[in-house]
Amino acid sequence: MTSTNTLKSANSAVPVGEPSHSARSRGTFPFKPIFFGSHGLRAGWRLVIFAVLIVVLVGAGLLIRNGGVQGFREAQRHQGQIPVTPSLMIVAEIVAFIGAFVATGIMSKIERRKFSVYGLPWRLALHKDFWIGTLCGFLALSGSLLTMFLLHGFRITGLALQGTAIFTAPAAWAVAFLLTGLNEEFLCRGYLQYTLTDGIGFWPAAFVVSALFGVGHAFNSHETVSGVLSVVGFGLILCLFLRRTGNLWCAIGFHAAYDWGQTFYGVPDSGMLPYHSVFHSAFNGPRWLTGGIVGPEGSVLCPIALLITALIFSRFYRENRYRKAD
Repeated sequence: MTSTNTLKSANSAVPVGEPSHSARSRGTFPFKPIFFGSHGLRAGWRLVIFAVLIVVLVGAGLLIRNGGVQGFREAQRHQGQIPVTPSLMIVAEIVAFIGAFVATGIMSKIERRKFSVYGLPWRLALHKDFWIGTLCGFLALSGSLLTMFLLHGFRITGLALQGTAIFTAPAAWAVAFLLTGLNEEFLCRGYLQYTLTDGIGFWPAAFVVSALFGVGHAFNSHETVSGVLSVVGFGLILCLFLRRTGNLWCAIGFHAAYDWGQTFYGVPDSGMLPYHSVFHSAFNGPRWLTGGIVGPEGSVLCPIALLITALIFSRFYRENRYRKAD
């Protein structure tokens, strides 16, 4: 027997073949799963938006800095003839960092997240993690050069500076390389690492980001395959610092100190010859040992130093703190 309520329900049912209201609503956005997942806009599309913002903002900054398109083309034409000075590097890194900072700020508003989740909490600036990274970076480079010296592949031949320049030049380079570390780490391992981690997990994202980091350095003058591979290794250890500390300040300190140390000792940095270094130095030996014109990054000692640093660091930083606050 069928009750009256059941008959009413049957009569009010949607006829077969005609979509219900909810089905029609779902059908309005047939491509929604391509763009959105359970947590909102998919990671890939967020990265596309971020990349467009970076290109627009940094490109606009470079055009303003060089006085327009013609000035930018002229600067590119004579790029290899202009020595890389601290003041030149400081301006370039500030322009690039502002672009990354604004782009990340826009994405944080779109995603309704705190800016600090992208690895750069300002309250931790120049605190313990930064100085530990700085010490690790300088010791990793110094250890490589000391080993190279013991193998008769490297020597310091004398002072390159005199007077007050012995103090002012290293200080100027310290500011320049701090900005380099801040800019490159935030650009590569800030929003990019965070969002890729959403899509494919931390370590797969770390390998992708580190590979891009290596490709970016491949365009440096005199760079070699071994140098690029070492840069990829740098990227991975910097991701390890991020994973264990939960922020970018340790990686920034390591990056800045390693680069500063190369200029301090007077050795090439990714194929770029040092300018106003404290010491004159010379390589004497096979390129696999010294790195040649690439510098210590092209030496077989570089990945060994990075591995030792990673093992020691992991001994004291055992907990994964990345994104605990998210």
